[in-house]
Amino acid sequence: MGNGLQVRPIPRRHGLAFLKGFLRRPELVASVVPSSRFLERRLIAAALISQARLVVELGPGTGGTTRAMLEALPSASKLLAIEITPEFIPLLKAQGDPRLIVHPGSAEHIREALAVHGLSRPDVVISGIPFSTMPPDLGRRILAAVWACLPPGGHFIAYQFRDKVALLGRPLLGKPETDLELRNVPPVRIFHWRKPAPAGN
Repeated sequence: MGNGLQVRPIPRRHGLAFLKGFLRRPELVASVVPSSRFLERRLIAAALISQARLVVELGPGTGGTTRAMLEALPSASKLLAIEITPEFIPLLKAQGDPRLIVHPGSAEHIREALAVHGLSRPDVVISGIPFSTMPPDLGRRILAAVWACLPPGGHFIAYQFRDKVALLGRPLLGKPETDLELRNVPPVRIFHWRKPAPAGN
């Protein structure tokens, strides 16, 4: 496998599908264009994808970040992609990588998705879903579900245009590490949490 830094160009039909998905359901699709290769590299490095056994991606869209993660993911590892927009599902499945499991559904049901596919707790969850446009109660439920499925030492990374996820997550997840990727349209904030071990351990 590669080191994750050589990302294949995004097929034109994927870009068009991304735009159509945004126009149909802008509250569910974070942007009118897919993530840049610079953002993809930052996410892969922050999430330690090259060392991960199981990764969950929430809101993969047409699969740009998915392809980049598969480039870096070890050959024996798995990537579970949970996508709520029906139009994106065939594009994700067309990747044809046996390590990739595409699950149609809501990020709120991450634990159920893991159980359906017989998967254990993930090393990292990466989220591109737009917390700033969803009802706050839904956002809090998603964050609680993500946090519950992570083991101690597990990572949760959310890349967002606004800081809503950090505000929603602070009571449960604490204060995140924050970074900024300017080489994306528009620039993206990267929020990173690491789940601590239970007190007394």
